[in-house]
Amino acid sequence: MKNIVVLDGYAANPGDISWDELSALGSLTVYDRTSPEETVERARGAEIILTNKVIIGESEISQLPDLRYVGVLATGYNVVDIEAARRHGVVVTNIPAYSTASVAQMVFAHLLNITHHVAHHADEVRKGRWQTSPDFCFYDTPLLELEGQTLSVVGLGNTGMAVARIALSFGMKVLAWTSKSQDSLPSGIEKAVSLDELFSKADVLSLHCPLTPDTHHLVNASRLSLMKPSAIVINTGRGPLVDDEALADALNSAKIYAAGIDVLTQEPPRDGNPLIAARNCFITPHIAWASLAARRRLLHIAACNVEAFISGTPVNVVS
Repeated sequence: MKNIVVLDGYAANPGDISWDELSALGSLTVYDRTSPEETVERARGAEIILTNKVIIGESEISQLPDLRYVGVLATGYNVVDIEAARRHGVVVTNIPAYSTASVAQMVFAHLLNITHHVAHHADEVRKGRWQTSPDFCFYDTPLLELEGQTLSVVGLGNTGMAVARIALSFGMKVLAWTSKSQDSLPSGIEKAVSLDELFSKADVLSLHCPLTPDTHHLVNASRLSLMKPSAIVINTGRGPLVDDEALADALNSAKIYAAGIDVLTQEPPRDGNPLIAARNCFITPHIAWASLAARRRLLHIAACNVEAFISGTPVNVVS
């Protein structure tokens, strides 16, 4: 029987989902959280480990001679040293496309909150301001309509495409930064000729590209200066795609209108991230991926990945 260890299972499963699919495949030990100092000891003797954010680097892999497989409980797999895994003959897999619908939904949760100030007006009603209004309605912010506005999408993978399709259903125009050819794009989506065009034409900018050296701080002071003062930035992708200082400055100086953020450069934000106090910046704590349906898919695919590895035909391999 395979020895399987989950190093940090709490984020994916705080207790509302069963581990049964995975436990049926071997002797399963699940830790809610694991510190760097605990990683090797907890993984010792395991052939199969699963990690979400616990780092599995050269040092850890070299101290785990029984290790044959690392399953990342996420789409991004930068928590594992892939080259070290290859050198030691360790298979690494990820979980692709499990949260597409949930992340796309969060994009529009942020966007609809910003355009109609949903949370603000709900709070004002609780404070009694509607009750004392001289009119049948009460609003004290601009209320913005999405139809006819341009959504600029950076990246047209699964999530970017889902966001683009929803935008089209709202009657928005969609401009995309993508490696796909214009001929291959669905009707209604136009390929941008440059990032400058993408930023300058955006009423809403939504980020859905991988984090690479080329995309690090893709949203920076120079590109923000190209945007309309009415523009909205949405980031449900990766925190370091955005230069936090530059975005905070653009918001505070009204160079752009608002931002909806689900990811930050450091998580949790312990060093006084400037976006937390920035004007018209609405931050959620990295929850776009975490709907119950998405987490159920995540654990099911994780179990299927492990089963495929045990059977000798691994899938979703990134190593």
